[in-house]
Amino acid sequence: MVRVMATGVFDIIHLGHLHYLEESKRLGDELVVVVATDSTVRRRKHEPVTPEKMRLELVASLKPVDRAVLGREGGDMFEIVREIRPDIITIGYDQPFDETKLEEELKKRKIDVQVVRMPHLDHDLDGTRKIINKIIEFHEVQKKLSGVEKG
Repeated sequence: MVRVMATGVFDIIHLGHLHYLEESKRLGDELVVVVATDSTVRRRKHEPVTPEKMRLELVASLKPVDRAVLGREGGDMFEIVREIRPDIITIGYDQPFDETKLEEELKKRKIDVQVVRMPHLDHDLDGTRKIINKIIEFHEVQKKLSGVEKG
């Protein structure tokens, strides 16, 4: 059985997330998804919109996902890889990992795992920030329109 491990924030689930998870699942028999903790998201990206427990529950409910687990706080990021024991780790197109360096670090730790960068989904709302920006843009247009009507 081939076990695939995918990782991510999964803040405001969107089509890009689903595409990443579906493509990851196609590489194996079991898909285990590691959802980043709130503190990790704050440290690496931004303030999460959705709390970690909610993100974990949402990811776990998605069809391609066999199991979802919460990431670890600080420490050795390879600890969870040792626990899950995947054959393949998939990386989203926009995740800031260098596959070659990650493979080297895994080999140094004697962890035999293939690393695969997943393809980009070409869609105008394939990212959380794109969705947030679209909502802000929509809100600004609505404010302008409501101001025109009152004028």
